[in-house]
Amino acid sequence: MRYLSDPLPTERLILRRWHQSDRSPFAALNADPRVMTYLPAQLSRAESNALADRIEAHFKHHGFGLWAVEIPGVSAFAGFIGLAIPRFEAPFTPCVEIGWRLAADYWGHGYAPEGARAALAFGFETLQLAEILSFTVPKNQRSRRVMEKLGMTHDPQDDFGHPLLPADHPLHDHVLYRINRSVWGSASN
Repeated sequence: MRYLSDPLPTERLILRRWHQSDRSPFAALNADPRVMTYLPAQLSRAESNALADRIEAHFKHHGFGLWAVEIPGVSAFAGFIGLAIPRFEAPFTPCVEIGWRLAADYWGHGYAPEGARAALAFGFETLQLAEILSFTVPKNQRSRRVMEKLGMTHDPQDDFGHPLLPADHPLHDHVLYRINRSVWGSASN
């Protein structure tokens, strides 16, 4: 039986709990305009540390979260991939979301889908979740491709305005993707 605090290894990655040494590269990632293009703003060091604190608190409260991504022999910290419970209310909440944020140097290597598959397996097999969601802005084709590679589906009727952003904000509109345990089980066999 896998324990909630155990690292999740994949072929090339280790998804693990966060270390104090992850905070500097995380701050650099959160200050990179390429990484933050489809997020409301780049983060200061203090804001990045506060986010890392919230990620750790989520692990302590729920037993799962956004794991730090380690690429053995390449990077001790490349970003995060994992599962989280959104902090807002919408027609589809409460739910568990799968998400990722990798430093730009690690884009285009297949790391996001590889780590996300491990996170989905954990969610469906260990946590016994019925469904996992993901969302982003319509223009974020890179993340949408990852969602589609995972077997997630998009129904335009599920699209929503992000409740934490003003209606006139350029990132207000979001697309919602879903995958349920039975689809995951048939796809992974």
